[in-house]
Parts: sequence; structure tokens; C-alpha cells
Amino acid sequence: MKNLIAELLVKLAEKEEESKELVVQVEALEIVVTALLRHMRQPEQQALITDIESALDEAKPELEVPAHDAELLHQYIKKLLRHPRN
Repeated sequence: MKNLIAELLVKLAEKEEESKELVVQVEALEIVVTALLRHMRQPEQQALITDIESALDEAKPELEVPAHDAELLHQYIKKLLRHPRN
């Protein structure tokens, strides 16, 4: 029983580490996207945002994630593009 608990704790620690790595990756990508958007002229920025939103709308039926997760993804992308972090 102790071995099972120890194994579960090790697996939990590994999953937590993976989760932290993913958070860092997302943060890094958010910073890069924000910087790229800030260096674009307004018409080019708007065209890129429109293209990304159109591509997301077209991909929605094909996304293999639950509807709730797809909606969260859509909301986050819209927030990132329309209101990038400062």
C-alpha cells in the first residue's frame, strides 16, 4: 500500500511539473504574439486578427475537444488578439 501511495505521489509530482512547463510555454507564446502585434501597423494587425478568427471559426466543427473547451479556446484567442497583455 505504501508503494502504491509513493508511486501515485511521484506521478502527481511529474504531472504538476508538466503542467508548470505548459503554463510557461503559454506565457511565452502570449508575450511573443503581443510583441508581434504591437510591431504591426494597424491595418496589417487587423487583417491578421480577422484571418485568425476566420480560421478558428472554420476549424470549430473539426476541433476534437469538448464544446466547452473549444469555447474557452475561442474566448482566449479573442482576448489575446483584441486585448493583448500590457
